[in-house]
Amino acid sequence: MSPSVAPSLSHAERFARLTVLLAESQPLWRPLPFQHRASPWGEASSALDAALLALTDDEAARLQDAPFTDSPLAEWLPVAKLEALSALPELDGDGDALPAAWAAHVGGRKWSQIEAFLPRVAAAPDERLVEWCAGKGHLARALSRRGETEVTALEWQAALCQDGQRLADRQGAAVRMAEQDVLAPEAGRWLSSETHVAALHACGDLHARLIELCAAQGSAVTLAPCCYQRTAAAHYRPLSQQGRERAAALGLTLSREELAMAVQETVTAPRHVRRRREQAGAWRLGFDLLQREVRGVDAYLPVPSLAYGRLPADFAGFCRWAAEQKGLAMPADIDWAAFEAAGERRRGEVVRRELVRHLFRRPLEVWLVLDRALRLEEAGFAVELGTFCARELTPRNLLLRAARR
Repeated sequence: MSPSVAPSLSHAERFARLTVLLAESQPLWRPLPFQHRASPWGEASSALDAALLALTDDEAARLQDAPFTDSPLAEWLPVAKLEALSALPELDGDGDALPAAWAAHVGGRKWSQIEAFLPRVAAAPDERLVEWCAGKGHLARALSRRGETEVTALEWQAALCQDGQRLADRQGAAVRMAEQDVLAPEAGRWLSSETHVAALHACGDLHARLIELCAAQGSAVTLAPCCYQRTAAAHYRPLSQQGRERAAALGLTLSREELAMAVQETVTAPRHVRRRREQAGAWRLGFDLLQREVRGVDAYLPVPSLAYGRLPADFAGFCRWAAEQKGLAMPADIDWAAFEAAGERRRGEVVRRELVRHLFRRPLEVWLVLDRALRLEEAGFAVELGTFCARELTPRNLLLRAARR
C-alpha cells in the first residue's frame, strides 16, 4: 500500500486496518527500551536491534523527526502501511487572515494555532457558538470578533473566567465567560442542536465528554483533541461501538501510559533545552545501572520526575537525590565517572531503540481520533477528519469536524 491509497478509505475501514496493525505489532511497540539493559524484543528481533544500534547519530536524529521517510527499518516493520494509514488531508478553511491586533495578550505559538484553527470552524449563521475548556477565552474572542457574534466560553477556573471577561470587555468582543466544570452533569445545558462547539486542544476526558454530549444533543463540533492519557479510567475504553468490538476481538488494550505514547512528539526545542533533556536522560539511565548493582536486583526501578530547572548540579548529586527518593543507601566507593559514562552510552542505545515506538506514535493518535469520529458517525453525524496546521506549529494538529446529517 502506498501513502496515496489510504486517504480514499472510509473512517471505518481506516480504523479497522489500523486496529489490526496496532494489535499485531504490540510486541514491538509496547516494550519501553529505557527499562531494559539490552534489547527489549529478545532474539526474535536481533536483526532489527542490530540495525537500530548501527544507526549514526545523524540517522537517528532524522528518524526521530521523520520516522516514515527513507526508513532503514522497513525490512522488519510495516513502515509503508503505517505511513499510509496515518496520512490525513489538510482540512479546508476560509483562508481569511486574522488582524494582527487580535493577538494581544495571547502567546505567539498559541495565537498561531488559533490563526490556523479558527478559519476551519465552519459554523452556520444560525448556530450559537460555544468554546469548550476556554481558559481565558482567547479562541472565543477571535471567534466573536471574526463572526461579529456572541460566543459563550466555558471554563471551570473562576480566576481564568474573570481574566477572560476583562480581556473580552476591553477588546469589545461579545464573549460571555461562564464558570462551568464540563465534566459535571449539568454541563450539557450549554449544548443543543442549534449549537456549534469549538475546542482547541481539550484534553482527555474533557473532549471525550464533549463528544458524548454532542452525540446526544446534536451539536455541531470542531475539535482538536489532545492528551488522551488524561483520563480517570486506568485502561482505554473506545468511545465507538466499532472500536470496542474490534479492540476486544484483537486483544488491543491501552493503559494511560500507552495512551501517552500518542502525544510524546514535541516540536524542536532550543539547543540548551535539548541538551539538558539529554543529560537528564543519561543520568537516569546511569542511575538505573547503579541501582541494579546496589540492590543486587537486575530490574528497572522507577524514579519520580524532576523538572529540568531543579536538576542537581552533577551526576553524583542526581544519584543521591534519586536514591533518597527510593530509600536506597549508597555505598561510599562509587566510581561516579564510570556510571555517568555508562549512562551516556546507554542513552544512545535507548534513543535508537525508541525509534520503533516513534513509528507507531502517529498511527496510534490517528486511531484514537478515528474512534471519536466513528462515535459521532454512529450517532448520525457527517464527520471530516484531517489536519489544520503543520506539525512544526504543533504535533497535535489533527482536527475533527462534525455536524448532524
